[in-house]
Amino acid sequence: MNADPTDQLRLLDLQALDIRLTQLDHRLANLPEHTELRELEAELTQQRDLLVAARAEEGDTAREQTKAEQDVDQVRRRAERNQQRLDSGAVASPKDLESLQSELVSLARRQDDLENVVLEIMERHEAAAERAREADGIVGGLEDRAAVVRERRDAASREIEEEVAGVRREREAVARTLPEALLKLYDRLRGQYGGIGAARLYRKQCEGCRLELDVTELNEIRRAPADTVVRCENCGRVLVRTADSGL
Repeated sequence: MNADPTDQLRLLDLQALDIRLTQLDHRLANLPEHTELRELEAELTQQRDLLVAARAEEGDTAREQTKAEQDVDQVRRRAERNQQRLDSGAVASPKDLESLQSELVSLARRQDDLENVVLEIMERHEAAAERAREADGIVGGLEDRAAVVRERRDAASREIEEEVAGVRREREAVARTLPEALLKLYDRLRGQYGGIGAARLYRKQCEGCRLELDVTELNEIRRAPADTVVRCENCGRVLVRTADSGL
């Protein structure tokens, strides 16, 4: 293939723009905010789970406390009724009196036990409520941090995307100046060789594969007309000759 030496030099300009686009894409995909957000989201998930568990326990203990207090109230009311019967003198039978007094003693013990249960449940309820408040505060703080990081990420992304748009416009302008056949060759090679389709021959070395050309290949390039599109024998990329090629 033949192409004007000026067009071959512009191929290096196109390659530089394509490299810049690759670098910008890499920057966009690897913004530090992405990692920071992933870490924050993982921590948020953990803290939200703790918050849900604490609130569930808070609700369970609240219901448990209500039931225990109802049990205490039921025992207290029964004890009050028995005491009223005892005080009223309506129970004359010694056996019934003894039974009633015995039941009052049992009810007092039962009430004491149930009140201790209520106190234990209240302690668990307060502990769960405190854990819920703490987890809620942590979740709120993490959400605020995540919002700030998202703003930074979005701002950085917009900046990079604007630069990408500018580089793409510049690339399109350069590509329009190149012969179609040369551009197709370059694009095909770029797809085959990791985004590098053309490289400068600099001081007898291909800047695509970083290997120095042997004497035979250099001699062949020296003899090739200036408009001949030469390829690196090592990597297959287009070799663009310049004043610094070492020929």
